[in-house]
Amino acid sequence: MNNSSDPRRPDREIRYKPPTGTQISAGEDFTPDYMNIIGMIFSMCGLMMRLKWCAWVALYCSCISYANSRMSDDTKQILSSFILSISAVVMSYLQHPTPMIPPWSQYAS
Repeated sequence: MNNSSDPRRPDREIRYKPPTGTQISAGEDFTPDYMNIIGMIFSMCGLMMRLKWCAWVALYCSCISYANSRMSDDTKQILSSFILSISAVVMSYLQHPTPMIPPWSQYAS
């Protein structure tokens, strides 16, 4: 094939530049940070108020935070949130070893 049948036009090519300014760049994902904070809040509620469902939500949020974290993130903060949520689950079951009753079903009967 000859070059005259090539439909590409090199003079019309525009190199991609990532957007700048107020927009969030593609590399920034705040999900691990939000889940870390939410997990710490729920684990403190689980420890202080002895709510088992708060402790389980904290463990769930900590797992999401760990799964979505990057290698460059602060591992000490993620690990401390994870350990705090595990301790909230353990302490809530050590204080009251009965199975958890979901909060939406305790008023049904």
